[in-house]
Amino acid sequence: MQKILLALFLFTSVSFAQISSQVGWMSKFGLAGGVTTSWMFPNYDEINKQLPTFGINEEFSGGILTLGGSGYVYLMLIDDLRIGGMGFGGTRSASSTNNGVNKEVRYTLSGGAFTIEYTLPFVKRVAISVGTSIGGGKLTIEQFQNDENFSWQNTWDEFNNLSGTQNISRKMENNYFTITPTINIDVPLNRFFAIRVGSGYQFAINENWTIENEKTLTNVPSSINGNAFFIQTGIYLGFFAY
Repeated sequence: MQKILLALFLFTSVSFAQISSQVGWMSKFGLAGGVTTSWMFPNYDEINKQLPTFGINEEFSGGILTLGGSGYVYLMLIDDLRIGGMGFGGTRSASSTNNGVNKEVRYTLSGGAFTIEYTLPFVKRVAISVGTSIGGGKLTIEQFQNDENFSWQNTWDEFNNLSGTQNISRKMENNYFTITPTINIDVPLNRFFAIRVGSGYQFAINENWTIENEKTLTNVPSSINGNAFFIQTGIYLGFFAY
């Protein structure tokens, strides 16, 4: 595998050098993949209004830490243009226990997208790229109430005696398309290792919600959506010629 990767790097380097000699200057080049982390900042206001009545004293605030991965390759047909893909997911929760009954609300954001970026050619030694991600995502809100006493048979019997059980859960989902303008800075520490910092804003397109087994959920406040500003960092392995 190492020999194959080395051969690939040598081949792309020679091809790039030939093209660069023809155009008379060095454009950005590289291919990479790695691990990314992001802090996403959604709007929790309408959920926080419901938490006291649900029996939870704390509120959601700050960001959601998401983990994921991404990768890209520069297109040699168009100088400084790169394409790639990415995916991520993260969850936050709020909970409390009163009189032996536990209550919890979980808020989850996840998604994946195709990425396209243009790297500013006049900046040397680092890659400053502006672009957009186009893909899909999901916002999931889960509600739990239970007395923490579960058995196999009870999980079936509860459906015949809902009025007497403490164990209730709900799962609400909003699947949407995303358009995400981004700006990223990739700093290569050597030819094969780089670190990234960046930010962007995810726009979610779709207000339709479902609950449980894909049943329609109505009257969800419009401010509960996948829109979110985020800050991103990452570690990349690949080949970089900036």
